[in-house]
Amino acid sequence: MTKITPAKTSLITVWTALAFVFAGLAAQAGTPAAVSPWTDGFNNKARLVAGRASAAAGGPIYAGLEIAMPAGWKTYWRSPGEAGGIPPEFDWSGSENLATVRVLYPVPHRLVDKGGATIGYKDHILFPVVVEAKDISKPVTLTLKAAYGVCKELCVPAEAELTLAIAPDVGPSAEIEDALKTVPGVPVAGRDPALTAWRIETADGKPKLILDVTDPGGDVGDAFADVPDGTYLPLPKMVSASSGRLIYEVDLTDGVDLKALKGKSITVTLAGSKGQSEIVIKIGEQ
Repeated sequence: MTKITPAKTSLITVWTALAFVFAGLAAQAGTPAAVSPWTDGFNNKARLVAGRASAAAGGPIYAGLEIAMPAGWKTYWRSPGEAGGIPPEFDWSGSENLATVRVLYPVPHRLVDKGGATIGYKDHILFPVVVEAKDISKPVTLTLKAAYGVCKELCVPAEAELTLAIAPDVGPSAEIEDALKTVPGVPVAGRDPALTAWRIETADGKPKLILDVTDPGGDVGDAFADVPDGTYLPLPKMVSASSGRLIYEVDLTDGVDLKALKGKSITVTLAGSKGQSEIVIKIGEQ
């Protein structure tokens, strides 16, 4: 018979405690994050990923459409910009046990080339998707038909058909967590740019939407404005920047029907060097 000395007893106690800790962490993490195979297209590839934003139990389940492109290629935001383009479209109708789904858009970039200014993402993007199951005790099977554009000098329509099963106890996804950090929302004081005031100016019969922005990150930000129903708006132009206060103008004479715009909501998305934010304003409700 092997005699257990006090030192060995102490070591066994430590290892037993560690085993319980690791078992608890594994139970909290649940099933590993889910990933579909890549689907190859013309100068791009796409896949679905799914998981939670952290290891915290009971948090929301997210999916994500991930698109990877060669260096220098781009795809578009929900509003492609003045030079035109193909905004992404998502068809989830073939999914199972899916109650609701909502696509989130990471803060985009203003992309300027000889064709003009567009809004989108270069090289790589992951669009996070909030997933709600009809029955939370059962898996969700996502089936997505995605349509989007990939562009360099010319824009090419792209499509991807993707399927991914998500277990109800799916664990955290680092890709989802990183993407969510770039999705604009309510500004955090001291980090994110914020819209502090806005107005319509009609001097000389040339109406403009003025956006007054403060940004703790400095004077290198950008602003975007879009209408959910697709009504055209030109890109905001920065007209002044000093000590973290930035003024943008949207020219409402440039192809805009101001009468049709009244009463509509405009989403203002702000990009700063330290963070991003988003707020909805309504023309006629200053």
